Amino acid sequence: MASEHASLSPFQRELLELWLPDARVVADRSWGLTGTTVLQVESKQRGRFIVKAGNATDHHMPRELRAYEQWVPILASIGRAPRMFRGHAEAKLLAVEFLAGELVEGGAAEGDSESYRQAGELLARLHGQSGTLDDGAFERRQREESLGWLRGPHRIEAGDVERLVGHVETWPAPPSLVVPTHGDWHPRNWMIDGGLVKAIDFGHAALRPAHTDFARLASKQFREDPLLELAFLEGYGADPREPEAWLRTRIREAVATASWAHKVGDETFEAQGLRMVADVVRELGWRP
Repeated sequence: MASEHASLSPFQRELLELWLPDARVVADRSWGLTGTTVLQVESKQRGRFIVKAGNATDHHMPRELRAYEQWVPILASIGRAPRMFRGHAEAKLLAVEFLAGELVEGGAAEGDSESYRQAGELLARLHGQSGTLDDGAFERRQREESLGWLRGPHRIEAGDVERLVGHVETWPAPPSLVVPTHGDWHPRNWMIDGGLVKAIDFGHAALRPAHTDFARLASKQFREDPLLELAFLEGYGADPREPEAWLRTRIREAVATASWAHKVGDETFEAQGLRMVADVVRELGWRP
């Protein structure tokens, strides 16, 4: 039974037994680098579901529960994101309806402009639900997070670290228009089903500036094929990237990627992060 899975806490097992008493595990889809267990389960009575269970170190579940309660329904209502079945914040447990399809990442759809046009449309729909001007909190947090990563363990070149710390310390903290964002918007979190792109994994969702959801794509897919960026912008309908704010976000994304990947031992992702750091350092004129 799914409720007997070894990675679940006693409280999580008890809740899952109440929600889906006859569910069995079809596949363990956990990533292995975070404190979240992800199970594909099947119930004869209820159907197929994805169950997410956070451990004591997990900090994504509150975000994901909020997203499914407040922001995901606009996509779920048109069949382009899962519907929440049950959720429990204290237990860090979430069950959502299983979404048919294949991951865009690693398949033919990853290089197809139509995937990006549709992804742009979905993102515009998510972002368009609301917008609030903050008091500079986002920019202050981005500055402090960037400095925290730079001052922690990583393999960024020492000279670059020194210059980046000095640069980040000067960042302003103007008010930002914040909207519901996905937080990890790229092909690993898109599904393709009958030609339709769908969105999954809202564990990074939060109120942020719209341009932050362009960062993952800009670091890889847009860099490799500019036509994919054009298709994405066509679907999104505008380009929210103001140059100075966009550069600050890209610097934060670069140092966070390099540092986090080093922390968890993901050498491939770390190499991508170090390349991202090199890109922004060159853009700042510190390297040829």
